Amino acid sequence: MEPFENSNRKSVFSQLQESVAVKLILIGILTLLLLIPSSWIQSIIYEREQRQEEAITDIANKWSGMQLIESPVIQIPYRSYLKSIDNAGKVTFKEAISTLYLLPEVVKIEGKVNPEILHRGIFDAIVYNTQIRLKGSFGELELKKSGINPEMVYWDKAKVIAGISDFKGLQSNPKIRIGDSLYIAEPDFSEENLFDNSLAVQANISSAKSTKINFDIDMELKGSGELNFLHMGKSTSVNITGKWSNPSFTGNFLPEKRNITETQFSSSWKMSNFTRPFPQQWIGNNKQVAQNREKASFGIKFLLPVDQYQKTTRSAKYAILIILLSFISLFFIELLKKVKVNLLQYVLIGAAMIIYYSLLLSFTEQVGFAMAYLIASTSTVILVSSFIGAFLKNRKVALTFAAILSIFYIFIYVIIQLQDLALLFGSLGLFITVASLMYFSVKINAQK
Repeated sequence: MEPFENSNRKSVFSQLQESVAVKLILIGILTLLLLIPSSWIQSIIYEREQRQEEAITDIANKWSGMQLIESPVIQIPYRSYLKSIDNAGKVTFKEAISTLYLLPEVVKIEGKVNPEILHRGIFDAIVYNTQIRLKGSFGELELKKSGINPEMVYWDKAKVIAGISDFKGLQSNPKIRIGDSLYIAEPDFSEENLFDNSLAVQANISSAKSTKINFDIDMELKGSGELNFLHMGKSTSVNITGKWSNPSFTGNFLPEKRNITETQFSSSWKMSNFTRPFPQQWIGNNKQVAQNREKASFGIKFLLPVDQYQKTTRSAKYAILIILLSFISLFFIELLKKVKVNLLQYVLIGAAMIIYYSLLLSFTEQVGFAMAYLIASTSTVILVSSFIGAFLKNRKVALTFAAILSIFYIFIYVIIQLQDLALLFGSLGLFITVASLMYFSVKINAQK
């Protein structure tokens, strides 16, 4: 009786293994379980990307950070009297010193940028040297409009202030020409200053008592990653050229004209005060620029020719799709060729396809994404197809699966290279894949 029961149990177990529905369910469960190591791989990619960011930050700290160039303003202190009434009704006046801020009428910026790549181990960072010239002019203060007596203005204490993000990037003392006088700018950290890092010159205009002056500033700067500007003039125009083939234009304003070739770029902006979030002049509030800096800034970000980690991340996001399609393809080969692949072999194939992304990441850091993709894909296709050929002892099936897996990897590579057309090509590719599976499922039914 027992031998009969044992053989009956083996027969039921064998039927369960050979059942198409059960096999598909098991493949589905295995695919879901492989989501866990797939997420680990994506975490490793993110960690390596963070390491790159840390390396870039470290290089920037030692070279110079990203630069934001803030156009000159005139700051003039003036005396006023504040009226106060105490509880007894007595009126008193207290003298106070306030600051008038005047923005330029015209700002013209010309610059040449020479970016280069610095290496920290396997990581790269973009730094640059640039020569910047700012020219422009101020108009007259409208004192009547502000209700200020000209006699209360300290004309001899007027300052012309310009700003940059990181003083470490200054390669020489900036020269500022105000009218006919040439000055060497000095750092100024006065509380009333508009900018966090100010370059200031004392411009004694007590003889003319007029702010209608021209300015001309020459700066030699170092920076990293980005070069930005602040739109502060009634009319602001910027022309920047550089030896870089992969610039990205950032901020609130895009250039009117741009020209990008394989070796260099040129770009120009022109803006009016209607797009500027600042008044032409105001009193007292030295947070005006800080509060509106993001709205008024624009510039250039220097991108690496290839963002290796971004492409590796995009590739890893398709991991489960590739594994699922590969399992289904192998299952269809089983049914069409009447061969058997057990669940353990599916597990090993899935493991090889997960390790593929670890290979891709490690080789990408050494030889670049394109070559790494070729090495990892070729290695995985050879490994998996050889494994299938070995345990099935069927060279034709192994070659068929190698061709299918190669098509999948080529398809994903094409999608990753595309930008605007990635969704279209991806959707068409999946549509063709599903249509092919439908065709082979009909063929399997016809064989039965």
